[in-house]
Amino acid sequence: MSVLVTGGAGYIGSHMVWGLLDRGESVVVLDRLSTGFDWAVAPEAKLVVGDIADDDLLDRLIAEHDIESIIHFAGSIIVPESVADPLGYYLNNTVKSRALIASAVRNGVKQFVFSSTAAVYGDPDEIPVSEEAQLRPLSPYGTSKLMTEIMLADVAKAHDFRYVALRYFNVAGADPRGRTGQSTQGATHLIKVACEAALGKRAGISVFGTDYDTPDGTAVRDYIHVSDLISAHIGALDHLRTGAPSLVANCGYSRGFSVLDVLRAVESVAGRKLTVDYAPRRAGDSPKVVAKSDRVRQVLGWQPKWDDLDTIVAHALAWEDSLRRRNQV
Repeated sequence: MSVLVTGGAGYIGSHMVWGLLDRGESVVVLDRLSTGFDWAVAPEAKLVVGDIADDDLLDRLIAEHDIESIIHFAGSIIVPESVADPLGYYLNNTVKSRALIASAVRNGVKQFVFSSTAAVYGDPDEIPVSEEAQLRPLSPYGTSKLMTEIMLADVAKAHDFRYVALRYFNVAGADPRGRTGQSTQGATHLIKVACEAALGKRAGISVFGTDYDTPDGTAVRDYIHVSDLISAHIGALDHLRTGAPSLVANCGYSRGFSVLDVLRAVESVAGRKLTVDYAPRRAGDSPKVVAKSDRVRQVLGWQPKWDDLDTIVAHALAWEDSLRRRNQV
């Protein structure tokens, strides 16, 4: 039996593939390579280039590779872009997820792990935010993910189908062994952008919003190392394989850092100053979002290994430097 990883050529998905292979799983990757890279997929995995909404392709893959579980990363993830192109986000993140879920039900795949987001909370009333908080996303990105969560819950009630939806906070860093990392050109992730600036790939970095109700006026986020996030997915998969019920859980460290905190960490680890431009707030951004992560720890037995901002930055910088060398070859 195999695990199907959609979006497995992307940032988080490529880490997931390595994590599964490291424990001896058989892995099939489905990715249309719109933002991912074929070279980012571990060679031991089977890469199929295609769309998650291609019913015929999915039916064939599930049958040919005896797919037991699906881990779903494929989708669009940039908040400001979703505000400018809501229909594109509802297509990629909601309509196509509906097609993937339908394929799972049609072919008897009963275990589904979904890449959701803290953006479903919007601007939460209480910090840290728990899974029981009101869901009121501020962007089409957050809404598109919430709509998929709703579909999963309804499908699980109607069919022999169970799921885990993991609500990510701010994912950063790279594989500690240097096998993969955030490779997308023009990425908007803060730590990625700051590392590019530290290595001279960008002239500087913009800080969007300095008037938030936070200690230094910049937005506060809960940054989680990508490898710790992958271990939560492994726990989610094992949870479903035991026959345990569906679950929604936050993935974060329950500790927040401001934008300026992150920039200082990058400067410290890189040993150089950044050129910083201060700009107005972006549409769809929340002032402060930090996870309450008791559930993922208690139910899935999740124990982070890389819970340190300097370590996250160091791994991100190392990967960024390896990309620079790769592109010079």
